[in-house]
Amino acid sequence: MVATLLMSGITRAAETDTRCYELRIYSAAPGKLDALLSRFRDHTCALFERHGIANIGYWVPLDNQENKLIYLVAYPNREAREKSWKAFMADPDWQAAWKASEVNGKLVTKVENVFLSATDYSPAIEAMSHGPRVFEIRTYTASPGKLDALNARFRDHTVALFAKHGMTQIGYWNYMKDQKGADSTLWYVLAHKDREAAARSFDAFRKDPAWISARSDSEKNGALTVRGGVKSEFTAATDFSPIR
Repeated sequence: MVATLLMSGITRAAETDTRCYELRIYSAAPGKLDALLSRFRDHTCALFERHGIANIGYWVPLDNQENKLIYLVAYPNREAREKSWKAFMADPDWQAAWKASEVNGKLVTKVENVFLSATDYSPAIEAMSHGPRVFEIRTYTASPGKLDALNARFRDHTVALFAKHGMTQIGYWNYMKDQKGADSTLWYVLAHKDREAAARSFDAFRKDPAWISARSDSEKNGALTVRGGVKSEFTAATDFSPIR
């Protein structure tokens, strides 16, 4: 079974979601993104599941100048992660698929990864497809010492206001404590009908008196994010993503 994914915009996550999530970003070699996606579609995703690696979501940026594949997987814990990857890499079926796919050259030029923990306000995750829509990946860098306050504002105000203004919330994560940026990073995913719907939702959200009040109250002692610390990237789910 594929990993469980989001059911509704503000369904609260189970307090017991202590899984280790891993965000992985692959940069495909020029002209090789389709081949990389085919390898995941035809081989990698099933082999991940065979070895206890839960597929959560797979996305490609809409403006994909760097030929990126962004994906999220999960494990019971970090120890299980190491065991699963060791078994996956040694699997003869993976070895065969990898070698066959790279007869004409490597498919990936760069791999980035980071380990994440779900926040206590992240929605429960369930596998489902909603048809055509776009996914917005947002990364916030908190001001020094402000990550807890940023999480509190999301927990107490933002998630409900996002739902009010028609945004589907996929999940919210912080970097695990041993990861670079662990004291400052919030990473989350939203879904919208399209980019225009996203713009309308955020415009209404920013004008909402409840948001204006919450932001003002939370920032009496300074902004919760650094200047330029809010990044947004629009993506499309792949056809093999559990959530799309």
